[in-house]
Amino acid sequence: MNVPILNDDHRIIVGTTYKQSGREAAVQTGFDLVGPLFGDIIRTVKSLSTEKTIYLYCWRGGMRSGIMAWMLNLAGFQVHVLKGGYKTFRNWAIRQFDRPRKLIILGGATGSGKTYLLEQFKNLQEQVIDLEKLANHKGSSFGALGQQAQPGYEQFENELAVQWHFCNPDKYIWMENESRAIGRLKIPDKLFTLIQEAQLVEVIVPKKIRAERILEEYGHFPIPELSECTARLKKRLGGLRTQQAVLALEEKNFDEWLNILMDYYDKTYSFGNKERKNASVYPMEILPNESFSEFAKRIVNFTLTLTK
Repeated sequence: MNVPILNDDHRIIVGTTYKQSGREAAVQTGFDLVGPLFGDIIRTVKSLSTEKTIYLYCWRGGMRSGIMAWMLNLAGFQVHVLKGGYKTFRNWAIRQFDRPRKLIILGGATGSGKTYLLEQFKNLQEQVIDLEKLANHKGSSFGALGQQAQPGYEQFENELAVQWHFCNPDKYIWMENESRAIGRLKIPDKLFTLIQEAQLVEVIVPKKIRAERILEEYGHFPIPELSECTARLKKRLGGLRTQQAVLALEEKNFDEWLNILMDYYDKTYSFGNKERKNASVYPMEILPNESFSEFAKRIVNFTLTLTK
């Protein structure tokens, strides 16, 4: 949350003073301007947080965060300032994907329950980085339905870098097989290359079960929203098939709508797998009457036999 010390007009005045009279005069001018605002700033911080511990940063970790920390300390807050500021943190975040990690990818056609399996992996104490959860998007034309607004690219990359940093380098990190873009966000280039080169466990689930899962996940959304998401696929799906899919939705013929979409997404998934860079692919099929939690345990036990 941004709590500015100076507004835009103040910055112009301080900048002009710095150019004309030097740093010392600019600092004095800054204090003249911001001094009367100390009370308002403290009240603003109190309204934003009921906690007494504040984590604070400015761009370089310099004067602005120093002044704010001093002010809030006097007001009774315990303040931690990010050393070097946001600029240093961003450089740190960008470097994280140079750190070696053991990556294994979970693949499977649309509706295979990959997100659910990742949750089960977490329950089994596996390391998981859920890219779709970080991106607030499920990766398809329908991926924004029911989700909060996507974060900015830097925020997405920062969160991803922190999770990458704290993963144990001696254990696998599970990620879902994704295309380069998740909604309007892009997976960092270095990480995407690692995803393309990593071993992949491909879960195979009967089409009927996949269709039921997709319908359970998206069937409750209003028809106009589903139609709008379907229409966005026109360039790839083709005009006729898009028209047929939208008509099926309007007639509440979900089976026909799903048949058209699943045919498209299955072909897209197969094509994407061919783009992988000679990575090992291990197909694993769910067994009759096997629950997804049991399936997850079997997948994890299988990966224990792989060479890390």
